[in-house]
Amino acid sequence: MIDLANPAQAPARPATHPGGHPGGHPGALLGVGAVKPRGLVYDRAPMLVYWETTLACGLACRHCRATAVPERSPLELTTQEGFGLLDRVLGFGDPLPHVVFTGGDPLRRPDLETLVAGATERGIGASLAPAVTPDLTKDRLASLKAAGIQTISLSLDGSSPELHDGLRGVPGTFAMTMRAAEWAHEVGLPIQVNTLVTDTTLDDLPAIYEVVGRMGILRWSLFFLISVGRGAVLQEITPAQSEKLFGWLYDLSKVAPFQVKTTEATHYRRVATRRMEQDGLTDEEIVRTSVGRGFGIRDGNGIMFISHDGNVFPSGFLPLAVGNVRTDDIVELYRGHPVFTALRDTSRYKGRCGACQHVDRCGGSRARAFAWTGDYLEADPLCPFVPGRA
Repeated sequence: MIDLANPAQAPARPATHPGGHPGGHPGALLGVGAVKPRGLVYDRAPMLVYWETTLACGLACRHCRATAVPERSPLELTTQEGFGLLDRVLGFGDPLPHVVFTGGDPLRRPDLETLVAGATERGIGASLAPAVTPDLTKDRLASLKAAGIQTISLSLDGSSPELHDGLRGVPGTFAMTMRAAEWAHEVGLPIQVNTLVTDTTLDDLPAIYEVVGRMGILRWSLFFLISVGRGAVLQEITPAQSEKLFGWLYDLSKVAPFQVKTTEATHYRRVATRRMEQDGLTDEEIVRTSVGRGFGIRDGNGIMFISHDGNVFPSGFLPLAVGNVRTDDIVELYRGHPVFTALRDTSRYKGRCGACQHVDRCGGSRARAFAWTGDYLEADPLCPFVPGRA
């Protein structure tokens, strides 16, 4: 067992704000020695559009940013409005963004296959982030794959039923997740496993790694808590703990049979880059790693989030609505709204992030900066790095 605990105490946190869904996508990078990295400003189009198709969900997860509810809302985008949203996605041009159908639980929408098929017919790639409930069946996965779903994400937040089900709020969820992974393999859907990182899950991460190692997954994504929604009752790990965890994750990434990535913890890119340099990798080799392909991607830069009622956000965890798909063009919002353009302009960042030589590759979690300070351009409080150091 690897000891990931650290007694460093987290600073007191101010009041939180409501939020949304995580995400990430391959990006581009020039090496550490470059004067100004290129290809890290995604101002033409997002890589990923997360569509929260519904708030309805049969789980009661302690960390749910959406504060999901049992029943669907009448404010949800209709099927036809969903087609209209997909038509707007086409306005970004080639290469098109990839759409992630999420929630709540998107399986609660009976028209989900119709919407996925609509994306597929338009040439838009589609992935699914379902909740693991009785609604998730092998037949439903096969139906969604036939409609065009290309990958699926499943959540695993504990190495045992007691630990995982305790966070998910419903007994039996751990066993259903293992069964869902088997079904995904049987219907031919690659799997990403998402794992929450908090002070309560930190010590269990090595054991969770052992479990996901037996699941035949494509990618393990560790989501670092943003204390929004129901997640406000949980405790984020400390900056010192995050640095220690990053070292372990980088070592793991060299031997794991799947990709390892972080979500809302972009400063892992700094640690991984430094370690790759120490391992003798060249700038060109760093660019081609899974970490290197993700450099630059962050809230509002390569990411866009659409809520169940059509509101548009830079990401699910950055609750700054800039418009609504019922009245606004998402292409115009992404390319020209002051919030989006500010998020992509790292020269406007403040504090340690603004002074950091790694800012273009990393950029910090804009969502966490906002949750802690109310200013999305402030420094990410989870990163302990002092600018000017190697």
